[in-house]
Amino acid sequence: MAELKEGDAAPQFTANDQHGNSVSLSDFEGKTVILYFYPKDDTPGCTAEACNFRDNYHRLQQEGYVVLGISTDDEKSHKKFSSKYELPFTLLADEDKHIVEAYGVWVEKNMYGKKSMGTARKTFVIAPDQTISKIINKVDTADSTQQVLDLLKEG
Repeated sequence: MAELKEGDAAPQFTANDQHGNSVSLSDFEGKTVILYFYPKDDTPGCTAEACNFRDNYHRLQQEGYVVLGISTDDEKSHKKFSSKYELPFTLLADEDKHIVEAYGVWVEKNMYGKKSMGTARKTFVIAPDQTISKIINKVDTADSTQQVLDLLKEG
């Protein structure tokens, strides 16, 4: 599968959120979606990134942006993570890995010399017409919101 590029149509998906509701990318047509992929609920980097989006959520909403977080954790894990850190946005459960594979973020990782498959931390900004407008490959977990806003300001 070819790697997704800016300007490509965003792969469509439907998944359950932390409350068991079905959510589709097409539900947000006409809005800018910040779609962020992260490895695992309640781990240091993922918590920093989620809390950064949480702390700036009001500002993102004012600008008309939707925030969707996706990992391969299940709904129950997402619900616990979301409650623990009072996350105001949607977390999607991609247990069957269809979404991470469609976006090319299910990759081989090398941790302490041990190879395994996992989710790459990556952010896609989906334009109102459902095309990919920006891709952030090197996510700054502590300042992910500002990273996205700076990119969007550049146009």
